[in-house]
Amino acid sequence: MSNIITLPGLIDCHVHFREPGFEHKATMESEAHSAHAGGIACVCEMPNTDPPTVTVAALADKVRRAEDIENCDIRFFFGVTQSEHLSTLKELWTGDSEELQRLKKRCCGVKLYLDHSTGNQKVDGGIVEEIVQTCGELSIPLIAHCESPEINEAAKHFLYEKGGEDAVNADVSLHSLMRPSASEAASIEYAIGLVRKYGTPFHIAHLSTAQGLDLVRSAKAEGLPVTCEVSPHHLFLSIEDYVALGTLAKMNPPLRTLDDQRALWKGIEDGIVDCIATDHAPHTLTEKKSMPPMTAPSGVPGVETMLPLLLTAASGKWPERKITIAQITKLCFENPNRIFQLGRTAEQDTITIDLDEAWTIRAVDLHSKCNWTPFEGWEVQGKIVR
Repeated sequence: MSNIITLPGLIDCHVHFREPGFEHKATMESEAHSAHAGGIACVCEMPNTDPPTVTVAALADKVRRAEDIENCDIRFFFGVTQSEHLSTLKELWTGDSEELQRLKKRCCGVKLYLDHSTGNQKVDGGIVEEIVQTCGELSIPLIAHCESPEINEAAKHFLYEKGGEDAVNADVSLHSLMRPSASEAASIEYAIGLVRKYGTPFHIAHLSTAQGLDLVRSAKAEGLPVTCEVSPHHLFLSIEDYVALGTLAKMNPPLRTLDDQRALWKGIEDGIVDCIATDHAPHTLTEKKSMPPMTAPSGVPGVETMLPLLLTAASGKWPERKITIAQITKLCFENPNRIFQLGRTAEQDTITIDLDEAWTIRAVDLHSKCNWTPFEGWEVQGKIVR
């Protein structure tokens, strides 16, 4: 007899749905369809679109587009890279007009990029502290991409000097050395210092290293309001996978060592990791196969494959990856719902899952517009039957 369970529709607190500006990669409609097929009922979408979500008009446009989307509740992060964006954020959060209040309800917080990633939304260094202070004072959820631009630039320069620019650009696996573990650790340490100063609740996006996790562990022991998420590609892939995947394994932060991967799973086991979020970031297959390889854009899709991967881990098929159904619910619904003040209820969009059904992940069966997955051919167990 089939082993049927019911879960709340999951929350993915970190996605890039690419609209507006990059509809050739993805649209809200296509990626919401993919999310729904993957058991995700609510997503928090990032501001690095075109135009970026750094004005009230840009936020209003996204909210308008999302009103036509069925089966997926799309919330939006606001971006702050300049002083005028911070002023706009304050207006959005404190304004009493009906329109500003309406938009604020669809805004799940502020996204801070401490180094460049896709979309070049790196914040001007001089206002980082003011952003952290403002979010603390106004109780605005704050999430950050934590990498040190100085360390990344130094690592890139070293690799180019040592191996030559042409040779480095031809080897995509060097992406993990170009954005080293020390970069993430230094940035997280800097951010924790600001949290210690202002008491601002601070969420670390796509944490990928043992060093970073240790810093979060220490911050929590100190009683600081620091939370973090990890992504499926860092949980299930490592630098060992560059050989098979090539540029399909390029993302920011990059793939890490197996030791880092094991540390992330231990962080889940210990309760240090608060959320699992996909950082769903689709690009076309043509873009991902750009030459030379290092010029390929960073990012992988993930909203439709996260739950089956986690369910397979929960089934015991991969003994080195330990997670329970209760932990999946906590990390992919309860915690993101609380951290980003989303107001979702467990009864809103339930999903029914047959834990005994085994199947194979194939891009042709998935619904993202990009039509590829780094998990092509993986045998998984547990399927949504609704």
